[in-house]
Amino acid sequence: MPDSLTLTRVLDAPRDVVWEAWTDPQQLAQWWGPHGFTAPVVELDVQAGGAIRIDMQGPDGTIYPAVGEFHEVAEPERLVLTTKAVDGDGNTMIEALSTVTLEEDGGRTRLTVEIEVVHVAPGAEEAAAGAEEGWNQTLDRLAAFVSER
Repeated sequence: MPDSLTLTRVLDAPRDVVWEAWTDPQQLAQWWGPHGFTAPVVELDVQAGGAIRIDMQGPDGTIYPAVGEFHEVAEPERLVLTTKAVDGDGNTMIEALSTVTLEEDGGRTRLTVEIEVVHVAPGAEEAAAGAEEGWNQTLDRLAAFVSER
């Protein structure tokens, strides 16, 4: 994965619907992760300094835990957060700073996700290399989820 990545989508849903999809743990659990993945654990304390925990489960049953923190919460337009993919011992494998921006677009929502990779531990390069594809699949799942709401 490059040091930074910016992805943009125009979603067929109002901004408040997209905001809820990002900030309600029950909704986020329904679309988070690449195709074939689930999110059996989603805990979000959506406020500056609030904690994040998302466990993704791969098709083979492997759990990929992530923890993080919200740095900025400006409802309904902006989230800034740090996430860390951790190993079974809690060691950070990949750390990223993400900025999620939601803009009104004629009843739809222009979503921009900016990801800055802060750290990749030795041995995590392959996982980091798949991040762009994983994010694209995740945002495809989000688009489908909010269009049905």
